[in-house]
Amino acid sequence: MWLARRCLALSALFLLLASSGCGNKPKLVHVSGKVTHKDKGLTAGSIYFHPAEGNAYQGEKPSSLLQTDGSFDMRSYPHGQGVPPGKYKVTLSPELANRIGRPDYGKVEKTTLSIEVPDAGVKDHVFEVK
Repeated sequence: MWLARRCLALSALFLLLASSGCGNKPKLVHVSGKVTHKDKGLTAGSIYFHPAEGNAYQGEKPSSLLQTDGSFDMRSYPHGQGVPPGKYKVTLSPELANRIGRPDYGKVEKTTLSIEVPDAGVKDHVFEVK
């Protein structure tokens, strides 16, 4: 009898944990693209989206590792693939920005890169680092 009650209690706890937080997930849309510098894809770094003024999203900043050709596919941790729609300022990882001699691209207050993500998402957007 005690085993049945224990199994029932553990099942109830599992269901409670599995359902908690599900209502807090923001709407996510697919955002992909490429970061280039001097007509070549940037690599060995990351790209970050920081909610701009007026953007209601307040979670972890969406990010992606840059692939060997400079491409990226944004993810919003811990929610999954995609980005909540809205306006964002875009930065590169500071070590990447410094390596290419453009440290301002690693600072949210100085970057000139930005993007507005519509409800339909964004495919193949190119950020040209000058």
